[in-house]
Amino acid sequence: MAATSKNAVSALNQLAVKGRAPKTGYARNLFSDGWGESAGCDTRNRILQRDLMQINLDSDGCTVVSGVLHDPYTGKTINFVRGVGTSLAVQIDHVVPVSDAWQKGAQKLSAASRYNFYNDPLNLIAIDGPTNGSKSDSDAASWLPPNKSYRCAYVARQVAVKRKYGLWVTAAEKQAIANVLAVCPKQKLPKG
Repeated sequence: MAATSKNAVSALNQLAVKGRAPKTGYARNLFSDGWGESAGCDTRNRILQRDLMQINLDSDGCTVVSGVLHDPYTGKTINFVRGVGTSLAVQIDHVVPVSDAWQKGAQKLSAASRYNFYNDPLNLIAIDGPTNGSKSDSDAASWLPPNKSYRCAYVARQVAVKRKYGLWVTAAEKQAIANVLAVCPKQKLPKG
């Protein structure tokens, strides 16, 4: 990796710019039929363990039963409690949405690469559930986190994911990301 590519602005300028491909043939299960698993723990619980504070685990040593999320997208503090009526308060967001990825190059990735994209911690973050719902499959041209102080880190993560998987950006998306990075030109790409 070249030194300049660790900078989000430089990495953004290395991404291909193309139009959005059709959503034809898209199905979420073409990426994964659920969360992946490693060492007996699924990806969702690994991300909850990474992103929550004051975590309590089930006796299996994996399942997060409660914790506190300092949500980067909204700035809110959310008390997470696992359960039928409560788990949706904290959801795992694909920073680069799966449908968006499909329309920007993932349809040409191998099944293994799509699975890796779906379960990649670089592309996953625990956030406020309703905010995840409002984001849906939007790219940076149509949605940014309400918490403006997190936007630089957010778009840098999108750039890092797109770079890692060879996905492209639309012209409007590139401009939206560039506008955010204009206030933080030294923003580094996240590791992962």
